[in-house]
Amino acid sequence: MPSFTPPARDTRFVLEHVVGLQRFANSPRFEAATPDVVDAVLEEGGRFVAEVLFPLNQVGDREGCTRHADGSVTTPTGFKDAYRQFVESGWATLGNAPEFGGQGMPYVVSTAFQEYMISANMAFAMYPGLTHGAIAALMAKGSDEQKAIYLPKLVSGEWGGTMNLTEPQCGTDLGLIRTRAEPQADGSYAITGTKIFISSGEHDLTENIIHLVLAKTPGAPDSSKGISLFVVPKFLVEGDGSLGARNAVTCGSIEHKMGIHANSTCLMNYDAATGWLVGEEMKGLAAMFIMMNAARLGVGLQGLGVAEVAYQNAAAYAHDRRQGRALTGPADPAEKADTLFVHPDVRRMLMEAKAYTEGLRALCLWGALQVDLEESAPDDDERQLAADLIGLLTPVIKGYGTDLGYLVATQAQQVYGGHGYVAEWGMEQYVRDARIAMIYEGTNGVQAMDLVGRKLAQNGGRAVQALFRIIGEEVAAAKDDPAAGDIATRLGKALGDLQAATMWFMANGMRNPDNVGAGAYSYMELMGAVALGLMWLRMARAASALKAAEEGDAAFLDAKLVTARFFAERVLPQTGALRRKIEGGAEAVMALPPEMFLAA
Repeated sequence: MPSFTPPARDTRFVLEHVVGLQRFANSPRFEAATPDVVDAVLEEGGRFVAEVLFPLNQVGDREGCTRHADGSVTTPTGFKDAYRQFVESGWATLGNAPEFGGQGMPYVVSTAFQEYMISANMAFAMYPGLTHGAIAALMAKGSDEQKAIYLPKLVSGEWGGTMNLTEPQCGTDLGLIRTRAEPQADGSYAITGTKIFISSGEHDLTENIIHLVLAKTPGAPDSSKGISLFVVPKFLVEGDGSLGARNAVTCGSIEHKMGIHANSTCLMNYDAATGWLVGEEMKGLAAMFIMMNAARLGVGLQGLGVAEVAYQNAAAYAHDRRQGRALTGPADPAEKADTLFVHPDVRRMLMEAKAYTEGLRALCLWGALQVDLEESAPDDDERQLAADLIGLLTPVIKGYGTDLGYLVATQAQQVYGGHGYVAEWGMEQYVRDARIAMIYEGTNGVQAMDLVGRKLAQNGGRAVQALFRIIGEEVAAAKDDPAAGDIATRLGKALGDLQAATMWFMANGMRNPDNVGAGAYSYMELMGAVALGLMWLRMARAASALKAAEEGDAAFLDAKLVTARFFAERVLPQTGALRRKIEGGAEAVMALPPEMFLAA
């Protein structure tokens, strides 16, 4: 049976020494995040997910969700009671706006709690996770009336939320949607169509579900420019806030999936369901991107969450399991065999898992800080910088982060050997659950193309130049640090590879756009490795300073320094190969005619 301990000590280290949370104590956005409150969130939130949600993870995977003849869906044993406790304990309100009943904690703190919830039970965490996206969209684009009707109950967790984009004939290419929205005399719209792959589309956890649905109005262009966004509640809401009639939206089926069995992924049928326009007509894609960007950061966090729990269990197994002897001679002569930790290849997998997981935690939390600063930094330039950085890094956190999550999960499974393939040990579930994060909310290939095709060139490359400047300055500042100087030198070389690859795109992308497409994924990996390198440089410098001051746990700080060195020596060298792959261009990638892929 797997186990899970929320990594509160590591989170505190990142919040204090990478994010620098205390620097913002005087900002209204951060005033609720006092040190005592943050500690309580990490400790009590960690305890809640470990004691209430984690024990349901394997139960939910085995049972899955059940759709009944009337279209209703029942979640696995224990989920409804766990969700009740989640709401009653106030966890649903953590990062939401106080004017609608939220606690007003900064996004960076709520992100730390969300990571723990994902590690404990990814499928459960998706139910409130989708609700956060619906809240964000309505906060930004909803009318005052819509906010008053929906937000208090969404914020409290009494109601759930979804996003409905995909249809059987279209996924990424949303211009192909066929769902129609016919205007009605009372100002509402009749929504008709079918949506697929709708996470949390129907369930028994909340008394109402608020669907945000993309559809096209009569006469709208047959492209993405014709898309509008509509709010469509499962139950209509009366003027006094009570629930009225059942709306004409039903779950037609539940997808039979590889993983996340405990989350109801639904085919949703809209049969002239009553909905209301959110924002402006034919401006729905911009409104939906607010949800999608929030969701993409959340999916990147799923990569981290699964990686953490898989790594914890692999490390514990390696500590207990005895197989073979160390290459240098018996490490424990009193036993018939040594533990797995004596084997360099097992160490390699565990060190990679540790380096990727802790680096990704720092990147996710630093990214979450940019979301806070984009809204609350006192200076226009600071807000713009934060917006640029998180816009640039969102596809990296989602794409590279979920690639790493899956890699760590499979390596953790590998540490177990044959036991990792057996369900009772839990590792195969983590592999299955981690896989979807690389696919939904835009496949990782789509994230790479978003990064290279859109984000690099935006505003004359302002965002990527800002990232280059930040990394370059921190590399220069650390060159003479005895503990971090070599890490800085290696990161500087990796930064050079990233800059050269960026220049190669500029020189060759216009000549042949396929050069951009062929190199996009490698570029996302390259930027991801450099971004994690920046996080490890920061953590190494912080650990070195704390050791010099004789503060903190010496063993923990030593582990940080060793892991930073491992990342610099064993991961950052990949950037040279990634650069060369990018500079290989598109010719060989695009040369074969399609029929040659089908030849026997």
